[in-house]
Amino acid sequence: MGFGEQERLDWLRLARSGGIGPVTIRDLIGYFGSAAKALEALPDLAKRGGGSRPLRLCPKSEAEREIAALAKLGARLIARPEPDYPEALAALEDAPPVITVKGRAELLTAPMIALVGARNASAAGCRFARQLAFALGQAGAAIVSGLARGVDSAAHDGALESGTIAVIAGGIDIVYPPENEDRQRAIAARGLLVAEQPPGVEPRARHFPYRNRIIAGLSLGTVVIEAALKSGSLHTARRAADFGREVMAVPGSPLDPRAQGCNQLIRDGATLVQNAEDVLDAIRPFEVRVVRQARDKYAGGDTNDAGEGERAVIHGLLGPTPVHVDELVRQSGLSASTVQTLLLELELAQRLERHAGGKVSMMNRDSP
Repeated sequence: MGFGEQERLDWLRLARSGGIGPVTIRDLIGYFGSAAKALEALPDLAKRGGGSRPLRLCPKSEAEREIAALAKLGARLIARPEPDYPEALAALEDAPPVITVKGRAELLTAPMIALVGARNASAAGCRFARQLAFALGQAGAAIVSGLARGVDSAAHDGALESGTIAVIAGGIDIVYPPENEDRQRAIAARGLLVAEQPPGVEPRARHFPYRNRIIAGLSLGTVVIEAALKSGSLHTARRAADFGREVMAVPGSPLDPRAQGCNQLIRDGATLVQNAEDVLDAIRPFEVRVVRQARDKYAGGDTNDAGEGERAVIHGLLGPTPVHVDELVRQSGLSASTVQTLLLELELAQRLERHAGGKVSMMNRDSP
């Protein structure tokens, strides 16, 4: 059965509803089997979790306006269950429920390699990024980067003819930085733009880590070319490592602060690369195996089987210190399905916070 317009609309409504993150949406779909059923159940789940503030569900009309606006821009939406949603990205626990694309969507089926680095890159660093991107593109890879100044821009330029994918932090119609307007237009025409935010959204600081996870999640491996010790490029590399993808770095002079991040990555175990052959050799053993299922591992759980006793047990085990969900299952003696249901209730009631590594904690009820 194909994925229809109504299902895509329901997925978009889930993605744009307030206080519902990608992991929560994954679990909701796992329980209810469809976005439509999850939308119906949300108000009751939030009420059972003891929420003091109303849950904002994205109205159907608002989602329809977004889809219409994308069509006018020559862009379209892809929901996570659709066959053309990239498999490497779908493998992530926190994969975006929906992405917006504009351009050559077929590039999402190619082997993808991320090239990222310093915004204030040296002339040599930019030249190397262009040359490496060109060589990898000629070998059949699609080059992924973040359309930032410096290394990102050079990488896109080098792979423009063969195929480059720019993941942008704001809406797909927003140009950032401003000087990349012509470059972004060229990529939309000859490569592919990918965005998670709705059209019209200006990029904010909080959006860039989300963008970085998409860059790393799309790619079999991430190459870092010039990066300071504290930089967004290193954040992208860490996410790639978290996802089990290859992390590679180009070494540089210890006297150049822009090389310190790369050199530290190599010390920490990243693969040292000096040319395209090094990159291809490093990613060759990596295959992303994704088993697509309509439901996740908690599918089939009964969201009505949790009584006040079970609810009290989980509430008692939770506190401000993050704890792994598996630990809650062990200590409570409840089924994984029941525990996940209770956590969903709390999160939808805006009382639970999710952390990296499958951990959760209770929010401070006094916090805004």
